[in-house]
Amino acid sequence: MSRSAWRSTLRRTAVLLGVWFLVGPVLGVLLVDRVNAISFGGVPLGFWIAQQGSIVVFVALIFVNAWLTDRYARDANGSLPASAGPHPPVPPAPHGEH
Repeated sequence: MSRSAWRSTLRRTAVLLGVWFLVGPVLGVLLVDRVNAISFGGVPLGFWIAQQGSIVVFVALIFVNAWLTDRYARDANGSLPASAGPHPPVPPAPHGEH
């Protein structure tokens, strides 16, 4: 991995961790009193973030990271071959078997 690619990976990781930190510990714990002034579905937003929102954001960040990593890999390698998918190709079944 080149030095610029490594820096890009570190930058992406830092941004994603920053988003997680902002939503989880900052909004869900440190600023909960201010955030609770906003209601989300009849529930104070700070409570919702602390109980569910930070987990939803964390899972979303996992998917964002996977998408960005895949996009980087495709850009770095041109285009991936068709066999580079998540599963290896399945051989055809022999005649007479279903």
